[in-house]
Amino acid sequence: MNHAFPIRYIEPVFRPPSEADSLILPVTNGCSWNQCTYCEMYTAPQKKFALRDEDETLRAIERSGQLLGHQVARVFLGDGDAMALSTRRLMVVLQAIRTHLPHVRRISSYCLPRNVRHKTVAELTELRQAGLSLAYVGAESGDDTVLQKVNKGETYATTADALTKLGEAGISRSVMLLNGLGGKVYSQQHALASARLANATQPEFLATLVVSFPKGEQRFRANYPEWEAPDLPDLFAEMAQFLRATDLKRTVFRSDHASNWLVLKGTLGAEKERMLAQVHAAIEQPRTAGLRPAWARAL
Repeated sequence: MNHAFPIRYIEPVFRPPSEADSLILPVTNGCSWNQCTYCEMYTAPQKKFALRDEDETLRAIERSGQLLGHQVARVFLGDGDAMALSTRRLMVVLQAIRTHLPHVRRISSYCLPRNVRHKTVAELTELRQAGLSLAYVGAESGDDTVLQKVNKGETYATTADALTKLGEAGISRSVMLLNGLGGKVYSQQHALASARLANATQPEFLATLVVSFPKGEQRFRANYPEWEAPDLPDLFAEMAQFLRATDLKRTVFRSDHASNWLVLKGTLGAEKERMLAQVHAAIEQPRTAGLRPAWARAL
């Protein structure tokens, strides 16, 4: 590690795939909830949740400006949920970025719905005007039974409320859903409720990942013993059901994460029928559907 680098990281460091070219600026360590049983991102001992010292963060921003200057066009606020910070503290960070990294055009963050609950639309608008333009919201499902089974700590209503408030403030929403989270038992209600959530909130971006457990399923199954892993036809049938139930106007849809067997990209609803045709082809003729090989899904 280059100790001259202006930012102190506590590994492992996570970011959305679309933030590959962004400067990762941690303002917290870990995740303020960190109880979702499907998530293995912040379970390491060193990722215990804490707010990053404000003075350290401001020094890191100033030093980043001195060393990187015009090279930085995007900043991602880490770790798991920068919105856990108060509006005041977030404003201080955003204003420092504007001062020391004036070429930045996009600032984004992961966002738990529970931490939007305590911010008003006026506060969120203030954050957007200061530069926070995109929030990644891991909804995972719109179904309350599935959310309870995975200890998400959210409901359809709390997630919808957060997405609505962010949208009213002009902050773009990138919503993530987990294909297969309902297993075989709750697949249909998971797909339909997730589509209902998307329809009600009309996010600017929507992505699906396939639920996976590189470290094993024991923690996940503790509160969800009836979960049965879906096979490929199950996953594709669930995706088809979800897509059919969507009524979206201009949502950019991506199902291209490494976990996905079938890569889908398009705009919902303009390209809904094309993507549905791809899913049906994967169900009917999987050998010729261009599925991602298992070795390419190493997670």
